[in-house]
Amino acid sequence: MPKTLRAALVQQDNKGDVTANQAHIAAMAAQAQAAGAQLLLLQELHNERYFCQTEDSDCFDLAEPVPGPSTEFLAGLARQHALVIVGSLFERRAAGLYHNTAVVLDSDGRLAGRYRKMHIPDDPGFYEKFYFTPGDLGFTPIQTSIGRLGVLVCWDQWYPEAARLMALAGAELLLYPTAIGWDRQDTPEEQQRQLSAWQTVQRAHAVANGIPVLSCNRTGFEPSPNPSDPGIAFWGHSFACGPQGELLAEAHTEESLLIADIDLARSEQVRRIWPFLRDRRIDDYPGLTRRYLDPE
Repeated sequence: MPKTLRAALVQQDNKGDVTANQAHIAAMAAQAQAAGAQLLLLQELHNERYFCQTEDSDCFDLAEPVPGPSTEFLAGLARQHALVIVGSLFERRAAGLYHNTAVVLDSDGRLAGRYRKMHIPDDPGFYEKFYFTPGDLGFTPIQTSIGRLGVLVCWDQWYPEAARLMALAGAELLLYPTAIGWDRQDTPEEQQRQLSAWQTVQRAHAVANGIPVLSCNRTGFEPSPNPSDPGIAFWGHSFACGPQGELLAEAHTEESLLIADIDLARSEQVRRIWPFLRDRRIDDYPGLTRRYLDPE
C-alpha cells in the first residue's frame, strides 16, 4: 500500500442525464490517471439530478441493482485507469426497498464493497426519507489495494459517532460523497455559517480520529420540479484534510478535479502525540446508546 496517496475528487454540476454525467466522469478519470492519482472520489448520486427535492414515486425508476449497469461502468474505468473509485448510486434492493449506496471499485475493477447511507435526512428540498431505507451494513471499512476506506455519505458527516466507529474498525481515511447546498432564500450571512459548519464538523472528525478526510460535494444550481420551491444552489467546496484537520486542497464553487496528496504515515505520528483512542472512557459512555438523557 502507498505511503503517500494521491486522491482526485470530481466536483461537478448535473449534466442533464446519466449518459452525459458518466461521460464527464470518464473524462475526469482519464485526467486523474494522467495526474498520477490512485483514488477517485465522486459526489453523491452523481448519475442524475438531485431528485430528492420533491416526493415523486416515478423517481424510483432511476434506481438500479448493485452490482448493475453503473457498477459495471465504474469497474471499467477503474480497470482502464488503475484507480480505486468510490461512487454513489440509488440502489434498488427489491421492489419498495431502496438505498442511497456508496460503492467501491478496486483498481482491478472488482467490486470491493458497498456502504448504505445510515442517517437519512428529511428537510425541505431534501426529502430523502421518502426514497431511502436506512442502511443495514453498519460502519465497516472497505479493504482496497490502497488501504481501508471508511466510506460514509453526506448526512452521515454531521455525526461524530459514524466517523468514530469507522476509525475504531480500522479505517485509514474517511470519504464523504455529498450533495449539500443553500436555499437561495438564505441570506449571505446564513449561507456562510452553514458552509463553515459543514467544513468544521468534518475537519473535526479528522482531528478526533487522527485520520484524513475527503469530502466531495456537488456544485451548480438545480431547480426544483415544483415551481413554487426555490431550488438548491449546491455549494461545492470539496476538500481534503489531514489527520490534524489541516487543509490539503479545497475547491470553490466551480467544477473541479481536485487533487490532494495524503501522507498516510502521518496518522501514526499524530495518534502518538494525541492518543485520543487510548484515553477514551469506554466504561462511562452508556448514555451514547440512548436517544436523549431526559432530566430526572
